[in-house]
Amino acid sequence: MSLRPMLSCCLVLCMTPGTGTGTRSPAALCDDAARIAAQVSDIPLRVLLAITRVESGRTDGNAVQPWPWTINHAGIGNWFDSAAEAEVAAATALSEGNGNLDIGCFQLNHRWHGENFASLDQMFDPETNARYAANFLSDLYAEMGDWPGAIAAYHSRNAGPAASYLAKIETALADLGVQPEPVVSRENTYPLLQVGARGSGGSLVPRFAANRPLIGAVP
Repeated sequence: MSLRPMLSCCLVLCMTPGTGTGTRSPAALCDDAARIAAQVSDIPLRVLLAITRVESGRTDGNAVQPWPWTINHAGIGNWFDSAAEAEVAAATALSEGNGNLDIGCFQLNHRWHGENFASLDQMFDPETNARYAANFLSDLYAEMGDWPGAIAAYHSRNAGPAASYLAKIETALADLGVQPEPVVSRENTYPLLQVGARGSGGSLVPRFAANRPLIGAVP
């Protein structure tokens, strides 16, 4: 994710990292964090799960799974075996003046979002990373007025990259199949975001909204 955060995205990150590794796989840590973030926000769980797969996904067998110890620098993704290795790599890049790093499950950009975290350790923490991403998406939804616009802007406000990103998200949503979701406060008019929806016939485009743009206005 490379979008500069809005001033309204004011999540206070003063908690200690909330997701321990334990015996959970790295991919499961991202999914667990997404579920927690969905429960404390109004972001549909399927949206968060799809974003992790597009942002930090790596192929595991026949499926794409998210990876919390991921860094993207200058368009090149790196998946590390542990948080410690990822943090060392990120710290090294930052010391060399390379601040344009996307970090963690939701690939938060250090240049634009790093100041909102107390440390690299906190920024890599799956739950803290996910909560911040959910808060940021909520702000984008308030600005854009619909999920496609918010999801597109999470990646880019330029029409071309935004449309390409939305297409990847739709593919990820279809691949996820049916997932249980927490109750959300906003009306869900997007077929792929509904429990029981099948990937073959769904879309991020809301039903009965032919006159609404798929992507929010691009400055």
